Amino acid sequence: MTITIINGPNLNLLGKREPDVYGSQGFDTYLGELRAKFPEIRFDYFQSNVEGELIGELQRAGFASDAIILNPGGYTHTSVAIGDAIAAIPAPVIEVHISNVHAREAFRHISHVSAKAKGTIAGLGLKGYELAIRYFL
Repeated sequence: MTITIINGPNLNLLGKREPDVYGSQGFDTYLGELRAKFPEIRFDYFQSNVEGELIGELQRAGFASDAIILNPGGYTHTSVAIGDAIAAIPAPVIEVHISNVHAREAFRHISHVSAKAKGTIAGLGLKGYELAIRYFL
């Protein structure tokens, strides 16, 4: 099984950015833990701060991977195009958010991704990625 993890803007700063909200662990370290915990899965990983690059990777992975875990970051609330890309691909997508977006600013309550995703996990920290993997298994 191949699972592609796609992280959006500012998630390259995990471990440095607002650790009280996003935790103190960088994603590369966490990805190593996931690979060790799930050796039977091939993980592809992509991160970009650029909306078009995220859409390109969704389109690529959507036809090459068995499943996608997507944290669109701030584009969750603004990008109709990312939602459209999810609707256009056969691979199922789980939307993951590290923080509880519904307990934050009102603009974060809007998602252009959720309606197109198979499901959404929010507010459980990095553990949300593991839970998405377990769903796909």
